[in-house]
Amino acid sequence: MSSGRKGVLVSMADGKATTYAMYDLVQRGTFFVSPGDDVYAGMVAGENNKDQDMEVNPAREKHLTNVRSVQSDEKMVLPPPRQMTLEEAIGYVASDELIEVTPNAVRLRKQVLDAGQRKLAAKRAAAAEAAGN
Repeated sequence: MSSGRKGVLVSMADGKATTYAMYDLVQRGTFFVSPGDDVYAGMVAGENNKDQDMEVNPAREKHLTNVRSVQSDEKMVLPPPRQMTLEEAIGYVASDELIEVTPNAVRLRKQVLDAGQRKLAAKRAAAAEAAGN
């Protein structure tokens, strides 16, 4: 990763991003998606406040119960997502990421979508680098 760039929030589930899940993740970083947007495993959903990448589930849904209270059903307000242009995405993308360009959106995703496969690839790359030195 380039210097000055922080880690990313990577979605670990397929579905639609929910306000409920994103509200709990707001303190983790800045989002690139809005509630209701389609997300998939391996998609970069936002920028982490820390330097490492973090797996998150922006598609988690609230479990429905028959019990209601004022505190649990409070209105959840999220900051607006960071919308990237193609030029911004090109400058932001890391070596292990790709840019997806569609008529409706510019999205970032990991080259390897599966989290387990990404970890294996990172270990192999680190081992190859250590063997090369």
